[in-house]
Amino acid sequence: MEQDTTPPERRGPLDGITVLDCSTILAGPLTCQILGDYGAEVIKVEHPSRPDGMRGHGRAVDGHGLWWKEVGRNKRTIGLYLGDDDGAQILRDLIATADVLVENFRPGTLERWGLGWEALSAVNPGLIVLRVTGFGQDGPYATRPAFGTLVEAMSGFAFMTGQPDGPPTLPAFGLADSIAGITGASAVSMALYHRDARGGAGQVIDLSLLEPIMTAVGPAPTVYDKTGEVQQRQGNTSSNNAPRNLYRTADDHWVAISTSADVIAERVLTLVGHPEVIDEPWFASGAGRAAHTDLLDGWVSEWIGTRSREDVQSAFAEVGAAVAPVYSAQDLVADPQVTAREMLTRVPDDDLGDLLQHNVLYRMSETPGGIRFTGRPHAADTDEVLRERLDLDPERIEDLRDRGILA
Repeated sequence: MEQDTTPPERRGPLDGITVLDCSTILAGPLTCQILGDYGAEVIKVEHPSRPDGMRGHGRAVDGHGLWWKEVGRNKRTIGLYLGDDDGAQILRDLIATADVLVENFRPGTLERWGLGWEALSAVNPGLIVLRVTGFGQDGPYATRPAFGTLVEAMSGFAFMTGQPDGPPTLPAFGLADSIAGITGASAVSMALYHRDARGGAGQVIDLSLLEPIMTAVGPAPTVYDKTGEVQQRQGNTSSNNAPRNLYRTADDHWVAISTSADVIAERVLTLVGHPEVIDEPWFASGAGRAAHTDLLDGWVSEWIGTRSREDVQSAFAEVGAAVAPVYSAQDLVADPQVTAREMLTRVPDDDLGDLLQHNVLYRMSETPGGIRFTGRPHAADTDEVLRERLDLDPERIEDLRDRGILA
């Protein structure tokens, strides 16, 4: 690979940090993608013959997975079999040169290979290990196999999502994994701050997929504990405010409205021709309006249903009320706000010319980070990484490759 000539301060706040990504599928790899976006050197460690399943997730063009090109970006890749003593020793040697290890094996797997926390921290006391599992490292479910779909079901999300007379509904994308991935990047950053700014030691971070999405779902357990109430499916309405829903326009588009602020609710009902309702005592609170959802939704839906999406958005903007179109991916890439802020950015790719990808998550004025390269082929950098970091000679590398320990 070409040497990165970007000035260190522009590479991101994690420039100089080395991350070993031994995780698969989505939560762990997304954590490492984010760390790499903000300057960390990420080395992706994959099985020599069974690479990360993310390479085959989603759509592919000319045999190249588009999702992998994003979640694998800013990562050099090596093929290494950890179940062999020599392979495990190579990881220990890499650990001595690294700051962070991210893994999502079942609890006990690393220990079985002689790569548990005690062994690794003996090699590198400052090491931070992020362990990502479905349910955590302990408890009765610790060794259960788990995917995001299962914890989306168990978290309360599916139970609360969908129409009142319909079944529980799962998301059509990796919601739990994505929330956990972003959470993981935050946790690693905190651990690095503790180590480097506070003079602390390395540590283990135990991250389950279940807990972050439980937090995102909200205080339903607290409500149940104090009141005995179980929140039911409400479709697109809310128990906290109204009008809040999706509404179809005359030109067959959909728009979303939320009136969490009382003054916005007043503006919306005045706009749709029912200012008299503002004086009702129940209108003064979100919960009061939610108790009259059918009435308010009827008026708003009738007004929107006779106008085009453009007219609806213009009218709402004129009175200072909040409305947003329901976008497909096609709409999103053409949106002027998305374009102006470069929320999506084109990245050169050796296989596909260039790719439109999500940009870095947030904008930092002094250490912005960025996308240096897209997802690399399996084991593309094995020789280079092992020569560079461990000074392995070509003969040793070839011997290990012949034995199936390297790819």
